[in-house]
Amino acid sequence: MIPLQLTSGDLIADRRAAYAEALAESDPGAACDLYAQTLELVPSWAAGWFRLGDLRAEAGLDGAAEAFAAALAADPADRLGASLRIDMLRDRSLADTMPAAFVEALFDQYAPDFDAALVDRLDYRAPQLLRAGLTGSYARVLDLGCGTGLMGAQLRGISEALEGWDISSEMLRLAGEKGLYDRLEKQDLSALPPAMAAWDLVTAADVFAYLGALEGVVAWVSRALRAGGGFAFTVEAHEGPEAWILRDSRRYAHALPYLEDLLDRAGFSARITQAVLRTDGGTPVEGHVVQAVRTDGVLRRQGDGEDAVFA
Repeated sequence: MIPLQLTSGDLIADRRAAYAEALAESDPGAACDLYAQTLELVPSWAAGWFRLGDLRAEAGLDGAAEAFAAALAADPADRLGASLRIDMLRDRSLADTMPAAFVEALFDQYAPDFDAALVDRLDYRAPQLLRAGLTGSYARVLDLGCGTGLMGAQLRGISEALEGWDISSEMLRLAGEKGLYDRLEKQDLSALPPAMAAWDLVTAADVFAYLGALEGVVAWVSRALRAGGGFAFTVEAHEGPEAWILRDSRRYAHALPYLEDLLDRAGFSARITQAVLRTDGGTPVEGHVVQAVRTDGVLRRQGDGEDAVFA
């Protein structure tokens, strides 16, 4: 999904791009040549460069990375996720998170169809799986990456005060219409505000699929929870030796040993089970369902937090 209009603003260029799209299936090489000629007219058209990169990558043609790099140069905020596509061309992903502008644009676009797509078509069940592992009630709860409030619907009955944070304004608007949250706030998980021990429970349902390295957010939650506070989240599972991988779906998956070690070092006692989180093209997506409690671990922070370690 490309979260920007595929128009260049130039009628002739748009017409040539339309011809290229008509050729894409039958003659991808010709389609790429025509797109390249089109981009000579509109060299700052980020979506055009992105589409050229896609076509070259799908056809196994040279120059895909160069086209994605041109898309990134035309849109440094990277609302299209060109840096991710460059990363996916490598044998091993180097990016440890997704561009914030890409995630925001993606979910702003996705918001109107979000509930129907996940619940009706993808059999999404992460919120129910997390709720099943929670007992009792909680004074103050934070739903990270709250989206339209699918997790909030599970939390409302066990929360005295429920707050939701999300990067997408459209998601927050729809969540607000449901009246589930006492407070909603726009926040980027890769740049969270300074944490204080203020929460009794933090949840993140299907959120960390957009983060590779989880050290930063787990350290933040460790500091944000009161003693004995809970941390419940899901991630997609993978069985390889890597801590995490970036899949072709442009979603990260995480390994069980990585989660266990990270949570232990962050001062959590964790129970991790495996379950189907949703389907994708009719295929079950296996994931890890994490129920953790903040115990006596002490976070030792050095520098600006990039080198945070746990004792």
